[in-house]
Amino acid sequence: MDTLPLEHTFHEGDQDAPVLLLLHGTGGGPDDLVDLGKELSPGSPLLAPAGPVSEHGARRWFRRLAEGVFDYADVVVRAGQLADFVVAAREHYGLAGRRLVAVGFSNGANIAGAVTLLRPDVLREAALFAAMLPAPDPPAHYLSGTRVFLANGERDPMAPLDSTEQFIALLRKRSAEVTTHRHSGGHQITVDGFAAAKAWLRG
Repeated sequence: MDTLPLEHTFHEGDQDAPVLLLLHGTGGGPDDLVDLGKELSPGSPLLAPAGPVSEHGARRWFRRLAEGVFDYADVVVRAGQLADFVVAAREHYGLAGRRLVAVGFSNGANIAGAVTLLRPDVLREAALFAAMLPAPDPPAHYLSGTRVFLANGERDPMAPLDSTEQFIALLRKRSAEVTTHRHSGGHQITVDGFAAAKAWLRG
């Protein structure tokens, strides 16, 4: 564990199941999404790193300047750091060549979205809950073959839908396949959103 660049936990799984990369929200930790991952894809190996940034003691994946205002330069650096961790962890745990799907909530969804945009060599599939646009002007990588699922609340003050819609448009402009789910709530993972993500993952 200490040979890899990020603190993390790893749960073994079936050889034929997709590997899930679990990315927690602000203030969370590696174990936050483990139960969700086990239910989302029973039998999957689970790779759950910890966000490397501390905001007043709360773990995050990248710095922010204020609520909803990201430090975009840090987003780029941290997306690269996470991508490099994934590459090393896949080799370390014998997961090279396996299907890999990121599952992220809030800040974890945003860093997953950033890696999808910035490092498509590492991440091609992501299920994102309460995500918004992680970087305003990413490189125009051709994302054909990339699949992204986004579940968002219509009354989410922390991930406003206009920012999410910009993210969706940017992904589609780069030829990614995008599936969306809307619920009437706020900054949360709903039962219906989870079921939609599970169906998307099987697809």
